[in-house]
Amino acid sequence: MAPPGRRPNTKRGWIVHARTTTMQAQTSSIDDGIAYMRDELTPELENIEGYVGMSLLIDRESGRCIITTAWETEDAMSASADKAKQLRSQAADRFGGDVEKIEEWEIGVLHRDHQSHEGACARVTWLKVPPDQAHRTLDFYKSDVLPSLEGLDGFCSASMLINHSSGRAVSTSTFDSRDAMEGNREQAKELRNTRTREMGADVLDVAEFELAIAHLRVPEMV
Repeated sequence: MAPPGRRPNTKRGWIVHARTTTMQAQTSSIDDGIAYMRDELTPELENIEGYVGMSLLIDRESGRCIITTAWETEDAMSASADKAKQLRSQAADRFGGDVEKIEEWEIGVLHRDHQSHEGACARVTWLKVPPDQAHRTLDFYKSDVLPSLEGLDGFCSASMLINHSSGRAVSTSTFDSRDAMEGNREQAKELRNTRTREMGADVLDVAEFELAIAHLRVPEMV
C-alpha cells in the first residue's frame, strides 16, 4: 500500500511534488537573499515533515528569482502551506522584492548525469500542453528529449514538472558553467523548436539563470 497522500506509479516510482515561487528581487539584494536562503531558510525547511529539498535560480541582471521546494507527497506540500507563506514573506524581504507567482507541480521526470557544482547554470522552458496528453508528454520527454539534452555541451541534469489540471509544464536543464550554456544556446533552440512541435506543446517562455542553490534530494525519476 502507498503511504497516505502518496500516489504510486509503476513506471516512475513515487510521485514527488514541488512548489515554485517566482520573485522579483532588487539586484543589489541578491547576494543577501542567497545567504538568507542558505543559512536561515534551509534549516527552517528541514524541520517541516515531508520536505525533500530546495533549489534557487537567479538572474542577476533582471532580478528574477525562482525558488523550488520539493515534497514527498501532495499532502505534505499542502500541510506546509502556512509555514511556506511565512518563509516566503521573509525571503521576499531579504531579496528586497515581491512574490509574483506561486505554482504547484508534480515532478514527472528528473535525471542527473552528475551533481552540479559552483558556477552551474540552468535554462528553463515553460510549456503549455493539452491536459489530457500530460502522461504522453512525460513519456516523450523521457524517450526523445532527454537523450538530446544529454548531448549538449556541459549537460548536468534535466527535469520536467507538470500541472495536470492547467496543462502547464516546465523543463529545466542545468549545465556545468555559463560558458557551456551560452555555447549550446543555438543547438538547444533548434532542439526545443523540433521537440515541442513533436510533443504538440507551445513554448510560453524561455529564460537562463545562475543555479545559486542546488539542494533538491529528489531521486532519479525516468
